[in-house]
Amino acid sequence: MKKFLIPILILLVVGIFVYTKAVGTYNTFVQTEEVINGQWAEVETQYQRRSDLIPNLVSTVKGYAEFEQETLTGVIEARAKATSVNVDASNLTPEKLAEFQGAQDQLGGALSRLLVSVERYPELKANQNFLELQAQLEGTENRIAVARRNFNQSVQDYNSNLRTFPNNIFAGWYGFEQKGYFEATAGSENAPTVQF
Repeated sequence: MKKFLIPILILLVVGIFVYTKAVGTYNTFVQTEEVINGQWAEVETQYQRRSDLIPNLVSTVKGYAEFEQETLTGVIEARAKATSVNVDASNLTPEKLAEFQGAQDQLGGALSRLLVSVERYPELKANQNFLELQAQLEGTENRIAVARRNFNQSVQDYNSNLRTFPNNIFAGWYGFEQKGYFEATAGSENAPTVQF
């Protein structure tokens, strides 16, 4: 009778161990996924902050009649496109992030063209409202960079945990998948040329 109980006890101990590991791994994935969702919300908040600043910037610049209408229209259109691309935190695939990043990069390019064009208008450059908006925009760009870095760090932690053994087995059972990163824009490895 005692020999019969030993295999049952071994199976029971192994079963409890596997169950405990599976539950612990699941909970860890849920917690790290929630950190990613929070970091993603911060990224979206900073992009929204930039988007909210743009109408004020455009209306300040618009007050100068000789300013290029095409540049202003480009900024307005890029802002509309950037705000129309939404990525749900539950669907942070590399493709969705690339689409989101592409729209944001177009907006960033339009803003850069606007700020370069301003150089030709000394009275606009001296306008206090414009200077304040420009400073807020620069600060927001820095906040975006920090939020993106924090998001990528959270994704790295999650993906590393997901791919390690035996977590990768449990991840497959529970349906957890790797998340996408923000990546550098194509061509960003080349320094911009500045001409005076």
